[in-house]
Amino acid sequence: DSTRHPRERLAMGPPGSPRGGVSHEYAADLEMIQEARERIAPYAKKTPVHRCATIDALMRPDRVDLETPHDSDVRLFFKCETFQKGGAFKFRGAINATLRLSEADREKGVVTHSSGNHAAALALAAKTLDCPAYIVVPEGAPQCKLDAIETYGGRITRCAATVSDREATCARLQRETGATLIPPYDHPDVIAGQGTIGVEFLEQVPDLDAVIVPVSGGGMISGIALAVKALNPNCVVLAAEPGGEMGNRADCYESKRVNEVQTDMPPPVTIADGLRARLGRLTWPVVRDKVDEVLVVSDVDIVNAMKLIYERMKLVVEPSGAAGLAAALSESFKDFNAKNAGWGRTVRCRKVGIVLCGGNVDLGVLWKSYGA
Repeated sequence: DSTRHPRERLAMGPPGSPRGGVSHEYAADLEMIQEARERIAPYAKKTPVHRCATIDALMRPDRVDLETPHDSDVRLFFKCETFQKGGAFKFRGAINATLRLSEADREKGVVTHSSGNHAAALALAAKTLDCPAYIVVPEGAPQCKLDAIETYGGRITRCAATVSDREATCARLQRETGATLIPPYDHPDVIAGQGTIGVEFLEQVPDLDAVIVPVSGGGMISGIALAVKALNPNCVVLAAEPGGEMGNRADCYESKRVNEVQTDMPPPVTIADGLRARLGRLTWPVVRDKVDEVLVVSDVDIVNAMKLIYERMKLVVEPSGAAGLAAALSESFKDFNAKNAGWGRTVRCRKVGIVLCGGNVDLGVLWKSYGA
């Protein structure tokens, strides 16, 4: 029954039990993602896909097989979620989850704890649907993020920069207001909303060989992987994850390596501040089963990718948003592409999609450099 709430669907049977012939061991599926797409269509943008010949040229190998000179050509297709409302992909999940609430619950409002794009996205979703949004923001959050939340009408409550205090403050606001908690990624409606990126991408470029998606808590890559693998099982889904200043790999790489979710790893110290969360209870099973490889990138790689996007594509992208291109340009991707090439081919993936997931950058330093 497509009218049931996703958590009710999950409760219909044990993990893996069929529903209309569909295995339901995950928090979302293609049907839910397609329903989400119809639901959010009046509110969310269908973002464009851009190309860049200069960056494509960087994907060419140093040595070319003279018998098949074009077999190793890799072309990149950039899904520009930088043009989504709120400047990032997060609006899709936030508006879908808010639309799923009853009118009575919506009147009481929504609440979350975040200092990043989800906070601004939920505030914008609530403003769009004329309901209150209570945003718990930890101390030390960037001023540009606070400004965005306030611009969209979010009611900010500050707290200490610890997970326990964030959760406690959120719980208090829920008790006081009756608002519904909409977490940043570990929620069926959020995952389904983010999955609409995958449906759109394959409509715009139907024969993609691979999609590279930045990973943090896993809401975006879970939704995209569920959509892509359902529509084109042969399309490879790759995660781009920052290793941090010290080179310490974050939880997604290690979880995939040992095939068990890692819950006690410290977040990486990285310029990509939007990619520091841990995988969730609902996102890990999808990442475990549907993501083919995790490509770890350094902060230097991310900054170099940002420079290319700014200088060659003339697009504004934040560090987290550039992680996908950093992964595509990495030796790890080249190795994966060559190792998995089929018989008589030099590379596995020639048409590669990259999700530029956000473009919310504090440009204050730039304006100051111009004397503004």
